[in-house]
Amino acid sequence: MNPSTDQANAIVDELIRCGVRDAVLCPGSRNAPLAFALHEADSARRLRLHVRIDERSAGFLATGLAMHLGRPVPVVCTSGTAAANLHPAVLEADHAGLPLLAITADRPVELRGTGAGQTIDQHGLFGSALRCFAEMPIADMTSRRHWRSTVDRVVSCALGSLSHDPGPVQLNVPLREPLVPDHLGSAVPEAGRADGFAWSTIVPGGNFAGALPLSAEAPTLVIAGQGGADAVPPGLPVLAEPGSPLWHRSLRSGPLLLTEALSGRAEQLLPEQVVVFGRPTMHRSVQRLLADERIAVFAVPPAAGGRIRPLWTDVPGTVRAVGALPTGWEPPPEFGERWKFADRSACAAIDEVESCATTTGPQVASAVLASVPSGSQVFAGPSNAIRDIALAAHPRADVTVLANRGVAGIDGVVSSAVGAALAHDGPSYALIGDLTFLHDSNGLLIGPDEPEPQLTIVVANDDGGSIFTVLEQGADAYAPAFERIFGTPQRVDISGLCASCRIEHVLVEDLADLATALVGAAGLRVVEVPVDRTHRRELHERLRAAVESALASATVEPVHVPAASS
Repeated sequence: MNPSTDQANAIVDELIRCGVRDAVLCPGSRNAPLAFALHEADSARRLRLHVRIDERSAGFLATGLAMHLGRPVPVVCTSGTAAANLHPAVLEADHAGLPLLAITADRPVELRGTGAGQTIDQHGLFGSALRCFAEMPIADMTSRRHWRSTVDRVVSCALGSLSHDPGPVQLNVPLREPLVPDHLGSAVPEAGRADGFAWSTIVPGGNFAGALPLSAEAPTLVIAGQGGADAVPPGLPVLAEPGSPLWHRSLRSGPLLLTEALSGRAEQLLPEQVVVFGRPTMHRSVQRLLADERIAVFAVPPAAGGRIRPLWTDVPGTVRAVGALPTGWEPPPEFGERWKFADRSACAAIDEVESCATTTGPQVASAVLASVPSGSQVFAGPSNAIRDIALAAHPRADVTVLANRGVAGIDGVVSSAVGAALAHDGPSYALIGDLTFLHDSNGLLIGPDEPEPQLTIVVANDDGGSIFTVLEQGADAYAPAFERIFGTPQRVDISGLCASCRIEHVLVEDLADLATALVGAAGLRVVEVPVDRTHRRELHERLRAAVESALASATVEPVHVPAASS
């Protein structure tokens, strides 16, 4: 057996011993030994292999799998720009705390700096995003024990076994020719530890935080983003983003109500203390609240092994203490009841405004979340899709919402949704905009021999980037430049794109037909819903005005308003 084949088989065998059950592979020449080893492991049903031709999509497929499974997922590619194309997924895995293993094949050291093709400096390629970098020694110069222990080290770093800070790692593997085995099935790695154990097992530890110094009487609001706990005392008002374990408890109009509270129009809703779970990133009103010096802000880090980075969020630098909720702590219920009352009034006003509009993104989001069956998983795209879910959808405890909120970029969303669907036992859906869909249309390319996801992708097609209409650049003063440099319509025939990939496409022009289109289909398919973005800015202004009016007419007794802190 040649050394490169021997080493590749040992690497794959040790990955499986470390808990790897899914692996993503991109074809290449220099990574051929690893490709053959993965193929043989897949044939023996030791792991499930997913082959993709685009490294960027492959990286996000791996993050989607890791997001759902909580297991390390390797993505294996050849050298050069192939490795560089993993960078967006590595960044997402870094900020979302996902155990992504970037296994990059490389040229041996004697070819570096010589002008050899597909040869770059792959050390430091991903900068500070990695939990660790390791390079496998040349196969014919070291022992098999060293290969296995190196794999164990990078997997333990990816899982956060010692630091409780999971994230991406890079294992760089320089390989010399020959790069292919003598024949398929001939390569059997030298035996590792008995009973299938990893060569070096990391014994898990614990991570315990003391009780936060919370006031038992102060009006308290919970803010929850991705990650964090899944339970808080029942009387507390909760503003949770979709993707948070607490989303099913969330007050749907919460971000708009916060705007009213901070403006002074609804001071009865302003808390004295806030407890932050996970990593909230979506709403400007939440960020304003956390930066308000009148509010005492506390943070709860994730439990041991929690998958998020940093361990707590503190953008404005206002967190006073980091710890756990005190045992038996239950603040007075009156403040929570006032938030619930205000939320009912605001949601009624929001629903009335929405019912009068043409088909909008919030309407599509509400219809999708209302229509999917119990046990479903919904992957939300960035920008409008996840915000429309937060605004218009009724939170459901029986539906899991996932999203790439680590860096919250447009990259790789189709591939991440495919990865999450491949790891989910029930029906899976994605809700994304047209630009997000087009940006990762390569995620639709799944070869005939690959595992097929059970995934319906709902594309809210407003022919452009409507998120910008509700931001500063969407103001009338910038209208002459807006459409070209922010609206960016593409005029793509999505049905034709799907046909070229042999994927079923369904056009839903009446929202009343959406529920039927979402149920009972199999495989990967696309449901396109045309959406009007012309009046999106006006719609959001009407929603804010409706909430303000609803609160002004509601009868809510005042609660203590916090004084400025000294």
